[in-house]
Amino acid sequence: FYKNEQETKGYVRREIGNYLIKDVQVVGAIDVDKRLIGKDVSEAIFSGSNTAEKFSEVPNYNVQVVKGPVLDGVAEHMHNSFQVDDSQPPVDIAAYLKEVEAEFVICYLPVGSEKAAKFYAEEALKAGVGFINAIPVFICSTPEWSNKFKEAGLVCAGDDIKSQFGATYLNRVLVESLMYRGFNIDNLYQLNVGGNTDFENMIDESRLQSKRISKTSAVSTLFKEGNEPALRIGPSDYVPHLKDAKICYINVNGTQFGNQKFELELKLKVEDSPNSAGVMLDVVRLAKVAKEKGLTGNIPVVSAFGFKSPADKMSETDILRKIDDFLA
Repeated sequence: FYKNEQETKGYVRREIGNYLIKDVQVVGAIDVDKRLIGKDVSEAIFSGSNTAEKFSEVPNYNVQVVKGPVLDGVAEHMHNSFQVDDSQPPVDIAAYLKEVEAEFVICYLPVGSEKAAKFYAEEALKAGVGFINAIPVFICSTPEWSNKFKEAGLVCAGDDIKSQFGATYLNRVLVESLMYRGFNIDNLYQLNVGGNTDFENMIDESRLQSKRISKTSAVSTLFKEGNEPALRIGPSDYVPHLKDAKICYINVNGTQFGNQKFELELKLKVEDSPNSAGVMLDVVRLAKVAKEKGLTGNIPVVSAFGFKSPADKMSETDILRKIDDFLA
């Protein structure tokens, strides 16, 4: 879509370093669903249970999807949506990453894939490839893993992608604005519903622990410690007919000047997958710039920009300023 350089809508930054969106190349693809494996990635992204709306023709990449290990990536209730053929052996991931000459692995495994996400992080280290973690498994935000990538001379960024204008970003900006204008927040809830396999996967509450921590801490860390309001933030339900649409409801209650009550209610509806891609394409380019600068390990400003659970917590205002400084 953005190979047409006349298209100027929908992205955060046209150019990062010397890179446009069209400079990001897919060189490999890994999945476990038998309906995707063996297909060119241009066909696979519209196959199986993928529900993202097609907004552009996608040329053949000459990149076939290969099978990765399942580990804990497929929940018990997801076997119809992620159809695994156990007779298909997985490839050697580290060898595959070397073969395709990848620079970065982007981890978009289902929420709750703790073992699988850490497996891919280890394989990236073995292959000498940077790692970008889009899911709420705490890897790049921990000193242990950041040091592993630092010692290997590699970049990592994460954790848990913060979409271009999603529920978390909107909630953070609302909270920052209210606090800046002197309003006191007593309680807040954020409810999300959607119809893609991300939401279907999250029906299983046992896979949601890290997701709730990630989404809640993205907002709670904006408050002074000990002064956090009552918060309830997280995925709420799976509504199949919404397909790739996600709907967010935010409710905020508190007090304003004169100790008078206020209440704010807001609804946001977006297409989930492109909302995530809009930020990920910036993160990939920022990671490339970090690599060219000779930086290694977790890159604090990149992780704060693109993810809900970075190691270093920052306000959105500070993030924008520090990204500008990083790119200067």
